[in-house]
Amino acid sequence: MALSLLVFDCDGVILESVDAKTKAFAQVAEPFGAEARDRLILFHTLHGGVSRREKFAWLYREVLGREITPEEMETLCARFVACALDNVLNAPLVPGILDVLERWHGRVPLYVCSGTPQAELESVLEKRGLARYFTGICGTPPAKAELLKAIVRKERVDPAEAVMVGDATTDSDAAEAAETLFYGRGPFFENSACPHGPDLCGLNDWLEELAAREE
Repeated sequence: MALSLLVFDCDGVILESVDAKTKAFAQVAEPFGAEARDRLILFHTLHGGVSRREKFAWLYREVLGREITPEEMETLCARFVACALDNVLNAPLVPGILDVLERWHGRVPLYVCSGTPQAELESVLEKRGLARYFTGICGTPPAKAELLKAIVRKERVDPAEAVMVGDATTDSDAAEAAETLFYGRGPFFENSACPHGPDLCGLNDWLEELAAREE
């Protein structure tokens, strides 16, 4: 079989939860007023790789005009985690993902490789009833590329027979670094050379073709 391993990002690939964190930042900042909320959302949008703690420190320093206290930081972080988790737990599944999981579960190892912290990722997938499909659920740290390499090594498969499914450049970059195949979900990949689709409804057909190449 030319398909030995399937690896999925979570937000935007399993769950329609890409905006869950953006909504959570808005919910946390709402008590400070509309201007504070809107400025934090803009800062969050422009600085995706910046930690939540740095974003809250920026909010207090640049918008509220003072430094955040340790107690305030912990309160905001706890509120953010609660809001983000609630948003993710209520997010719909990406169209097609359940069919993919049902078809390939038990045929090849299935993994999650996500930038979400490990404990949060496991909790979400367990509460959504999806954890049972996966051989492994891998969150950060380390970085996504290192996670994917480790998964391939653990399963002892040829990277050319592994597929990473993602919706962002961090996913395609990880696939390139680990030398796996890649399937893109969403408009970002519309003009790219990689196989892709607006959702995952076409993924099974592509995977079946891939699996049949050496059968």
